[in-house]
Amino acid sequence: MYDAIIIGGGPAGLQAALTLGRMHRRTLLLDSGAYRNATVSHAHNLLTNDGRDPAELRRLGRAEIGAYATVEIRDAVASTVAQQGDELTVTVDDEPLRAHAVILATGVTDDLPAIPGLAEQWGDRIANCPFCHGHEFAGRPVAVVNASPHSAVLARMLEPVASEVHLVDPARVERVDGTADGLRLLLVEGGHLDVAGAFIAPTWRPNAPFAAQLDLAVTEAGAVRTDAFGRTSMPGVYAVGDHAQAEHLPGPMFSLAAAIAAGQLAAVAVVHSLVAD
Repeated sequence: MYDAIIIGGGPAGLQAALTLGRMHRRTLLLDSGAYRNATVSHAHNLLTNDGRDPAELRRLGRAEIGAYATVEIRDAVASTVAQQGDELTVTVDDEPLRAHAVILATGVTDDLPAIPGLAEQWGDRIANCPFCHGHEFAGRPVAVVNASPHSAVLARMLEPVASEVHLVDPARVERVDGTADGLRLLLVEGGHLDVAGAFIAPTWRPNAPFAAQLDLAVTEAGAVRTDAFGRTSMPGVYAVGDHAQAEHLPGPMFSLAAAIAAGQLAAVAVVHSLVAD
């Protein structure tokens, strides 16, 4: 019987495991090996780790957690999560594992615009977050390939960073090619636009079925609804990271720092619940 099972080995899940380990709580971390930022070589805007490879960040996190004997890390995929009385059961390879609490840190998958050549540049010269990737294009032209109402705001945010900001409707882009120092956007009407990088607005979907399995409340955006400590609508189940949205926020917060903070707070809430019980 575990005090907590964490599903997801990204920053949110790793931080939750570290916090629970420091409180000597018997914890299992399940890591599927699939990560939203798998195509990213350098993660940014994280204090003391600005520019670090996300894979290295995960490796370091695992090494730190290894110092705490009560935490087990297993490279495995959970198939189901179910509530049984006051306990929760997570099934892994047909094995039911019982826990007092479950922290869902399963993340999301991005669905990119269907523009030929775009996927090959995703996570490098094409991104969605100016806070995470904007500075790398400093002093050079960029494109905001986005037709949403937020596109103009994003373009204005980038104005102090880039030499030029081009606002481009995705419907105008026939394909994207990489160049020696950036991107070439080939336009439907003819001609092209050369830029250092581009920002898009992919849609996203949850990686795992657990919110539906447990009938958890979700937000209009499709994220699991939580309170400030990651508590969901089901007692004992917590959600953190990109697929969770605290009720006081306008939407999911897609950043490493936010995910780490959410993981810590959910772990603190788990410890409090164990003491109260």
